[in-house]
Amino acid sequence: MRTVLVLNGPNLGRLGSREPDVYGSANLDDLRALLSAATPDDVTVDLRQTDDEAELIHWLYEAVDTGTPVVLNPAAFTHYSYALRDAAALVTKAGIPLVEVHISNPHARETFRHTSVVSAVATGVIAGFGFDSYRLAVDYIVRLG
Repeated sequence: MRTVLVLNGPNLGRLGSREPDVYGSANLDDLRALLSAATPDDVTVDLRQTDDEAELIHWLYEAVDTGTPVVLNPAAFTHYSYALRDAAALVTKAGIPLVEVHISNPHARETFRHTSVVSAVATGVIAGFGFDSYRLAVDYIVRLG
């Protein structure tokens, strides 16, 4: 059994009610169901969400310690958390894939959202495709084997 960590940062626990014009009307349970249906039976999607930067960082440490690939939506931490960036770098420097995802396209939004401090250390970035951003990232990781 293989596991993919799908980690979500601040405010994403409010999906479904927070700015549905930007993020859609589906919530994290809907995302969990979508990813579960889209992955092979031998793959477990461990979807987590936190508003706590330290907890998110510790989950990245866990990925390094267990060799578990990561799909990461850093949310607002994307733009300024160098601590999160450094933890993400530990993942990729360990040879473990980490795909940064975003539901919306940050480059089509406010100027402050155009910069990601995480992208430079991520394996890749997928943005702007709604929940399909996650599905595409998980599919990539699954195909890596």
